[in-house]
Amino acid sequence: MIQPSTAIVVGGGIFGLTAALELRARGSAVTLLEAGPIPHPLAASTDTSKVVRIEYGADALYTGLAETARDGWLAWNRDLFPRPLYHETGATFLTRQPMAAGGYEYENFRLLTARGHAPRRLDAAAIRRRFPAWNSEVYVDGYYTAKAGYVESGNVISRLAGLARSHGIDIRTGEPVAAVATRAGAGGRVRLESGAAMVADVVVVATGAWTPLLLPELAAVMRPVGQPVFHLLPADPARFSPPQFVVFGADSSRTGWYGFPAHPETGIVKIANHGPGHPVHPRDDPRAVSPDNEARLRRFLAETFPGLAGAPLVDSRRCLYCDTPDEHFWIGRHPTNPALCVAAGDSGHAFKFAPILGRLIADAATGRPSSLSHRFGWRAFAPGATGQEASRARAGERDNGGSANDGLW
Repeated sequence: MIQPSTAIVVGGGIFGLTAALELRARGSAVTLLEAGPIPHPLAASTDTSKVVRIEYGADALYTGLAETARDGWLAWNRDLFPRPLYHETGATFLTRQPMAAGGYEYENFRLLTARGHAPRRLDAAAIRRRFPAWNSEVYVDGYYTAKAGYVESGNVISRLAGLARSHGIDIRTGEPVAAVATRAGAGGRVRLESGAAMVADVVVVATGAWTPLLLPELAAVMRPVGQPVFHLLPADPARFSPPQFVVFGADSSRTGWYGFPAHPETGIVKIANHGPGHPVHPRDDPRAVSPDNEARLRRFLAETFPGLAGAPLVDSRRCLYCDTPDEHFWIGRHPTNPALCVAAGDSGHAFKFAPILGRLIADAATGRPSSLSHRFGWRAFAPGATGQEASRARAGERDNGGSANDGLW
């Protein structure tokens, strides 16, 4: 294990900011380089909200990490934020068929119950009574959990950046990086697009979907994909506000659709798809959803939330994921240059872990042994490796306009 005196973090999203703060807390002088502003308007960390949930099907490892992270959000609300940025509305995970062993919602319910979280099972009558915006003739089973909600993602990034500056982290925006050293013995070296060079004891690359551009050797194991995100304005926002409408997953493993209650100030409801996505180029993609994406949304709304079916669309965008083949994070030291650490591979489910991400990344960057290295470290994949996050729609890939094998690895 090394104790770096100096560190460079490349990227100012949720991976980069939490890593910078943790390395600074451990005594390193930290410089953070960000190609654009913070929050970056094209980054995955941008937008109004991200889900915080404990559910990971039968995966006890992720569930345990998510429990710790949720405790961290409550602590950040108390100690770090001038006002709460995590809103614990609770969440519903409902299905169009009865929950059954092996299914995502069933395994969520089973594991949450076993770990003492007391989720409440909902049949069609309970759905109709407690959550009337749902079509209870279609959604007939599922559960509600109180230990879930959403965070104001863009505001969290702004707050963490301000905190980083107050702790003496040198944040340089508008400073794109052209290359990082990877060869053995090169140490922590960075070359900026301006031509200037920088040196530190460790370098952490936390550039999200841009990672395979900066490190082409990772192009075979990191794929940038775009997911459609929609913002709708219902005629009656109160009908889509807590407690009668909360963060939700709608038959997640089949459709990929999830969303949020109405924003308390604007009344806007955000709905997005957590499916296979569409391969994109992170620098060139316009971040626009397609007419087909919107048509699929409208079909989903007509079936699921009839009161939203005709709601005007006030905004839309493509959210970028950086997918790994197994959909686990990529947090590890470079195999030939241990002064370089890569922290990427969000695979669309990283933001909820923000309160613990910095520790995971700093441990990897300094070589501290971790029981998670088999899951998140530098690794190889067998041909045909597939994603393992249960909520990431597989059957629902057709609902998102893609196929499990379209351009995958």
